[in-house]
Amino acid sequence: MICRIRHQIKTLKKSFFQINNGEFNNLLCTDRLSELAEISGNYRDKIYTPIVTLNLFLWQVLSDNGSCKEAIAHLISDRLQQNLPPNSFNNGPYCKARQRLSLDWILQEVCAIGSNLHAKANKIWAWKGFNVVLVDGTTVLMPDTESNQLQYPQQHAQKPGLGFPIARIVGLISLSAGTIIDYAIGEFQGKGTGEASLFYTLMRSLNTGDLLLADRYYSTYAILVCLKLKGVEFVSMNHAKKKADFRKGIKLGKKDHLMEWIKPKRKPIWMSKDDYELLPNTLTIREFSVSGVVYISTLLDADTYSKKDLVNLYKERWKVELDFRTLKTDLKMDMLRCKSPSMVEKEIAVRFMAYNLIRGSMAESANKQGEIARHISFKATVQLLSVAQIKLSNVTKSIMKKAYDALLETVATTRIGKRKRPSQPRAIKRRPKAYPLLTEPRADACQRINEAFCES
Repeated sequence: MICRIRHQIKTLKKSFFQINNGEFNNLLCTDRLSELAEISGNYRDKIYTPIVTLNLFLWQVLSDNGSCKEAIAHLISDRLQQNLPPNSFNNGPYCKARQRLSLDWILQEVCAIGSNLHAKANKIWAWKGFNVVLVDGTTVLMPDTESNQLQYPQQHAQKPGLGFPIARIVGLISLSAGTIIDYAIGEFQGKGTGEASLFYTLMRSLNTGDLLLADRYYSTYAILVCLKLKGVEFVSMNHAKKKADFRKGIKLGKKDHLMEWIKPKRKPIWMSKDDYELLPNTLTIREFSVSGVVYISTLLDADTYSKKDLVNLYKERWKVELDFRTLKTDLKMDMLRCKSPSMVEKEIAVRFMAYNLIRGSMAESANKQGEIARHISFKATVQLLSVAQIKLSNVTKSIMKKAYDALLETVATTRIGKRKRPSQPRAIKRRPKAYPLLTEPRADACQRINEAFCES
């Protein structure tokens, strides 16, 4: 049994090219994978063990089709190559095996891989000695089932049966490595489900020496004080409700000054009264204006951190939008597939884990080839590694290492170039098909059609 688990762990690590002792390709820890097999308890299924199931699940979310049948076909092919009898093409056992996977273990692994890559990122990818972290929120849809609706209700403006359950996700993403450091999931609407509430639970993953880039929604007194107490610096645009008056405060330059923010009397909804009372009554903030846009920062030294440097850094915040777009388009996360809340949360975690593992290969390639990880194409890397994983599944270890080194050189050539945020309308050119919108529950629409057919 132990030998079989060890072999399956080696297969999983090999399938994601965790085979060398490089800086970024030793992300899957053998001890941690062994722990997954232990905490899963006794399982009768000799085919869909926890390690095999996790391996299939990871490649399932990376494939273009993303179906359970494709994952099972992948396993059948592997077993035939190993002179083993093929497993059943029925997807029932595989789906049950996915349900047995530990969500807590996967969540811990996502954060461990993301934080590890963020901490080990090449120092030339840092900004003036800071490890830059991006934060933003997004939403995902899921199948319209009763259990999903109970846990993640559709938007209130939609009639019953005409919408999809929706969840809000807030994530911390490393600017240098592009990995997901931590994330939180909540309902789309309701008390304590906003981005600030979810972000408050993620502050545990920020460390001294980090610099957070966020949109103006996060530019509040309570958030900035909490970050400052952790030794985390902050750069953002000024909140829409705050008006800067450069005639006041300590002048640092033209439209650049230090201001003292006063603690609001009303606490934020996501913080307890006792915690809020412990916060200091004032906070010194730097406000500056460039091209008519007001920015704020906790970096107060104007000589070390010029307005131009800070504005150029803040432009990098746009990359978090691209990262979520990559997850929702390339990894098909815009519309999830699982039909229960527990499996939805597990699917999100596995997608983030696969995303971080691919980012690890990109970081390893960039590190060896002297490139910047952010300049490498994620989609091209997935395509290269997916095909290589199938073609090289049965080669020897020495051949695999040589092939992986060659793959890393190829990955480094998939540069996307320097991206500038375009001034483009949020609209699409391609017209949709001329289908009418569903204005009543599908079951009612089907019944009406059947009744009309019977009458005719």
